[in-house]
Amino acid sequence: MTMMIKKLDIGCGGQKRGDVGMDKTFYPGVDVVHDLENIPYPFESESVESVIAVHIMEHIKPWLTIDVFNELWRICVPGAVMQVIVPEAGTPPYWVDPTHCNGFIGETFKYFDPDYSVYGVYRPKPWKVLALNSLQQYVIDAWMQKGTE
Repeated sequence: MTMMIKKLDIGCGGQKRGDVGMDKTFYPGVDVVHDLENIPYPFESESVESVIAVHIMEHIKPWLTIDVFNELWRICVPGAVMQVIVPEAGTPPYWVDPTHCNGFIGETFKYFDPDYSVYGVYRPKPWKVLALNSLQQYVIDAWMQKGTE
């Protein structure tokens, strides 16, 4: 029997915002110790109802970005929603942390959505962009929904 996860917080650190928190380092609240760059993740296919990724994607090696989004697609149920919060590339919040290595702007998320022409460049697993918001100056709040192949 597949254990369903209501909300998976990836890269949660000590501030888990979901039912299950995953981080590469053990902190209080971390339920699964696993590095996001180590694929596959220890979850069954289609076992996660939603994902939250707060200030973690900018730490993923750029050449692994599509692999990480594809793996999240694998573990999510059809129609699952993912919220990704990142500092905008090239801004002070991005540059202040020396471990930030992967820059995002709002347009970056469109590479995962078949409704946009840039999707055809890499053709990753499909994620529909639901909303691109600003939480505060220089911080992108992207909402995406698992699409169908």
